[in-house]
Amino acid sequence: MERFKHMVDGHCDTLTAILEQNRDIGRYAPEGQLDLPRMAWGGINVQFFAAFISPRFRDLALKKCLNYIDVFYAVMEKNSGVIAPARNADDILRINTAGKIAALLAVEGGEALAGDLGVLRILYRLGVRALTLTWNGRNELGDGVGEGNRAGGLSLLGCSVVEEMNRLGMLVDVSHLGEKGFWDVAEVSRQPFAATHANCRALCRHPRNLTDGQIEHLARTGGVLGLSFVPGFVHSSEAGIEQFIRHVDHIASRFGVGCIGLGSDFDGMDEYTPGLRDVTCFPYLAEELLARGYSDNTVSDIMGGNWMRLLKKVLR
Repeated sequence: MERFKHMVDGHCDTLTAILEQNRDIGRYAPEGQLDLPRMAWGGINVQFFAAFISPRFRDLALKKCLNYIDVFYAVMEKNSGVIAPARNADDILRINTAGKIAALLAVEGGEALAGDLGVLRILYRLGVRALTLTWNGRNELGDGVGEGNRAGGLSLLGCSVVEEMNRLGMLVDVSHLGEKGFWDVAEVSRQPFAATHANCRALCRHPRNLTDGQIEHLARTGGVLGLSFVPGFVHSSEAGIEQFIRHVDHIASRFGVGCIGLGSDFDGMDEYTPGLRDVTCFPYLAEELLARGYSDNTVSDIMGGNWMRLLKKVLR
């Protein structure tokens, strides 16, 4: 939507679809949720692309990560007239001013570091600007939510990774991280951080969602919660755009709108939330928020302004 300067999606798994399904996002791909023609229609001009390290690649995590990075740059080159890689907020502004989509590269799963801070620094040089510390299980950095009540916090290496990410200028992503690990990040990080794709546990008791205490910390420290469109994170049984907006309302009424962003998780879900089917839904979602009394400035912040504030603060 032209009325909003930035429309930002904090997470998608489209790189996995490209690699495993031979998807061409340069054309309309009805089997998927995100491609460049539909991104243009939906007005998205800043997109995080995650290199997801599936547990089945645990023993080849770094190699798989490099495969994804190779695919990312191949897509950028093939579609250079439409989309370009960004490494900081200035890049985003320059790319958007040229009428193109800015693409940010993320890694989902600290397994990719192979237990080595030097690998983190190399990934940074390759353009990675965000790291989801864990997926659902346990890795060298800490425990994911899949470990349940047994989940511990960050390891010593995990703490060192957060500190090094702060130094480099990378966004720490606590999506999938166990709650103890979240609070370890809160203690260690000198920069605000994000949960790029999660929702409110007070409304939907999925372990991937954040408690009010966690959301309050993000709001107070300048972080962002990228609300996900995955049905199981929206509502336990009846997910729809109405239920999704309740998550926005819940955060806004208790903690303000400054920490609210969007993190669709497109191409990473088997089912979809009605009204939030694919990337063309963003203008519709914005109109729904406006119709419910949120101001233009507030909706602009939710659709991308809050993400941009965080990226300007964190990325160098």
